[in-house]
Amino acid sequence: MRRLIFVALAALGGCGDLPPEEAARAEVRTDWAQLPEDLAWGEVSAVDTDSHGHVFVLQRAGRKWVEPFPREPIAEPVVQMFAPNGVLLASWGAGQTVMPHGLSIDENDAVWITDVQREQVLRFSHDGELQGAWGERGVGGDDAGHFGRPADIALDPDTAFIGDGYVNSRLVVFDREGRFLRQWGRTGSGANGLSIPHSVAIEGDTIYVADRENRRIRLYGKDGTIVATLDTPGHPYAVKPLGAGWFVSLEGRDASDRSGAILRVWRPDLTVERVLDASAPQDTTKGHDLAIGADGTIFIADVEGGRLLTTTLAQDTAD
Repeated sequence: MRRLIFVALAALGGCGDLPPEEAARAEVRTDWAQLPEDLAWGEVSAVDTDSHGHVFVLQRAGRKWVEPFPREPIAEPVVQMFAPNGVLLASWGAGQTVMPHGLSIDENDAVWITDVQREQVLRFSHDGELQGAWGERGVGGDDAGHFGRPADIALDPDTAFIGDGYVNSRLVVFDREGRFLRQWGRTGSGANGLSIPHSVAIEGDTIYVADRENRRIRLYGKDGTIVATLDTPGHPYAVKPLGAGWFVSLEGRDASDRSGAILRVWRPDLTVERVLDASAPQDTTKGHDLAIGADGTIFIADVEGGRLLTTTLAQDTAD
């Protein structure tokens, strides 16, 4: 379904404090997720979709990113699963995570969550049963068996690519059984290095990395060869392929560290098709992650607003 999105896009055509980037305002909804009155979200950190069109939202259930991190797990459910129409279907994850960060769903609909305090990558079944954990709980490191605040994970049928993360700033590659294969992009490796690889995605043989603090998007081959380096005006927090070489990035902070949600759509030739401001109207928004529904809906995790935003790329916008 995602491969249909680029067709619609093509049809549309079209230091010190810097002024905010001028971008067309997207039509943004803040009420897509139908939450019961007794459920109040905390910081919404990540979002992804499964093969059935369900939308999974990862949120911290009242816990804020304040260091030093607490050690006790979050007592409330941190994962909510929604139907494509926004109806809440399930909640799970209570007592399992401490500072959850990234969420990705694989081809078998298993749910993978990174936890920066646990220093682990956790694999859950579709309905929330913990099935495995990579890394040593609560112990950071930069070797084959430890992580340094892992941020995100992307999976293909044979391999897992982990953005590791806030300390190590490397991409770590494992097989699907958790055996270390290789790494690249570590801090200190000059122009080839990474600085907080905040988001990782895969399409075909290309690995997409949101190199957040370097303000760029990196495209790699699966062996770590750099395919392209794309500078961005702001700090990219997420990147996702749209199909047929198109992809979209989300910038949660601009060059002057102002929070926001700038969507940047990239053509297969690595030029920018369009730029949209997907911030919520009249509120502070900090875009932290994004996902793409089968119908082209864009889901944005708004970490500061504690909510899920929805919009679409294939829309007419007037400046």
